[in-house]
Amino acid sequence: MKWLYGLLCLFFLVLFHEFGHFLAAKLFGVKVESFSIGYGPILIHKTFKGTDWRLSLFPLGGYCGMKGEKELQNALENNTEIIADKDSLFGVHPFKRAIVGFSGPFFNFLFAVICYSIIAMTGYTYYTYSNKITLADDIYPEIHSAARDGGLLSGDEIISINNKKINDFSDIITTVSSNPDKNLEITVLREGTKKTFLVHSDLDKESGTGKIGVTADKNSLIKKDSETYSFFPALYHGVIESVNMIGLTFKGIGILFKGVKLENAVSGPARITDMLGSTVKEGFSEGFKTGIVSILELLGVISISLFIMNLLPIPVLDGGLILFALIETILRKRISPKVQYYTQFIGIGFIALLFIFGLSSDIKYFIGKLK
Repeated sequence: MKWLYGLLCLFFLVLFHEFGHFLAAKLFGVKVESFSIGYGPILIHKTFKGTDWRLSLFPLGGYCGMKGEKELQNALENNTEIIADKDSLFGVHPFKRAIVGFSGPFFNFLFAVICYSIIAMTGYTYYTYSNKITLADDIYPEIHSAARDGGLLSGDEIISINNKKINDFSDIITTVSSNPDKNLEITVLREGTKKTFLVHSDLDKESGTGKIGVTADKNSLIKKDSETYSFFPALYHGVIESVNMIGLTFKGIGILFKGVKLENAVSGPARITDMLGSTVKEGFSEGFKTGIVSILELLGVISISLFIMNLLPIPVLDGGLILFALIETILRKRISPKVQYYTQFIGIGFIALLFIFGLSSDIKYFIGKLK
């Protein structure tokens, strides 16, 4: 059942992306010949206002078929320049084409904003520990503690990291994990006195996260409620959270070049589906609100990842369409069909390698779970 939940979540994310392309195409006069919910053989369809609306067999997203998408292939076969009607993708101004390409990823960003805004309005209850720490090597001598190297002691209460206020242990985890292999200015409260230390975090190459070798004081479990916001403050919070997530994603990409195990850092569609399904199942088993918050948080993260991935300037991705359109806008000259066609092989090769790598990492992940 959890796989069904995961597929439904992925389906909705892809469909929302394609709906962004649809709205932008209609706005700029590009004819949308088909819009399908799902892929593969068409089960039912109906033409409405010039668009063939379809329900297809495989519920793995959908597609937005715009007029003119085959004009590149026709130009190659006939060895001519692209000849496009005014209501086709290659017939509109290149800048408008770039916006049509950008609209899909933008809707992924917009969806993340919606997710984080709903979380901010709903609020949630969580359990954590106080900001009092125990050095990990006091319990597990074999573990390196960067905190001890920097001068921290068990019993210290961390009150700020890099001038960011720390309220509980979950704040410590969030801040440290997103700053691997970095100098952290940590202020603690020790016997009523504030002291500041410089701690260089370790990079955990298994997960790609930062660690300083501290654990929570197990005697300080606390129950907390997140702050809730009204509509407009929640919307602002959603935008800020989405922008921050973009920054964290780029930071994570940079960490990949520091020797992190790629098979742990890169997930394929199977593992993403499994994670989504597990989040839905486990979240709702603890209560409706917990389930909603859990799935919205994960959907927000994946939406931001889709936003960034689709904007990569690689042919066959939206970023490639945007790049070619912007070049044509600057040069005021259409790019040769042969140039566009052959550069697509680069994009296809990149996507194929990424898919194979993601699939192999998924296989290793599921084999590991069976052991």
